[in-house]
Amino acid sequence: MPSWTPAVLESDRWETPTARTLVLAVPGWSGHRPGQHVDVQLRAEDGYTAERSYSVASASGPDRLELTVQLAPDGEVSPYLVQDFRPGDRVWVRGPLGGWFVWRTDDPAPVVLIGGGSGVVPLASMVRERRRTGSRALFRVLYSLRSPEDRYYAKELGAAADPGVDVFLAYTRDAPPGSVRGAKRLSVADLNTHGFPAEFAPLCYVCGPTGFVETVADGLVALGHDPRRIRTERYGSGGGR
Repeated sequence: MPSWTPAVLESDRWETPTARTLVLAVPGWSGHRPGQHVDVQLRAEDGYTAERSYSVASASGPDRLELTVQLAPDGEVSPYLVQDFRPGDRVWVRGPLGGWFVWRTDDPAPVVLIGGGSGVVPLASMVRERRRTGSRALFRVLYSLRSPEDRYYAKELGAAADPGVDVFLAYTRDAPPGSVRGAKRLSVADLNTHGFPAEFAPLCYVCGPTGFVETVADGLVALGHDPRRIRTERYGSGGGR
């Protein structure tokens, strides 16, 4: 297990009114594989500690990483990270962790990324790493979210996405004006229309709440996708594990 390393908040930006991206300076950080996560630990002066796991949002690079944290009002860690953590403040991180839910940049296979809510975070890391490395693998992103106000990474996962990256937004509660699809849950028909056909043998990455992940994975199998090429990641409140 990697050791704990101090990380200082360098800058931040708001993705939504309750989700904040944290840019952390981590001296000695050697990078990560897209899809991996880190443990984040808070330490109080009285010796109390609390920790939570968060997916890395950024492309791989030395000495810094980005996390996007969704506020869980009853949580121990996310309220501090979203509401009180200020530039210059310090936390501790351990990682990178995880070797299954990762995308390898030398794999030319087409990729389907399916995220529910803050489950889009590790998928964004894959999109960003594709751009950083100049990969030509074709990506299709299906992003399920409640409303336009809940959308992360609007500039990157939007109409002007990178060449070779197609993005489909599935609003589940409140669709924007003029939406033809309307507001409804991501369906097998959506997977069929906006993903790659099973005969293309794409790698499929699914991340989100447990129920969402299970429903999507079952839908992919029903469409003929090889279960061995479906990789899943589940999270709890706050976008952590």
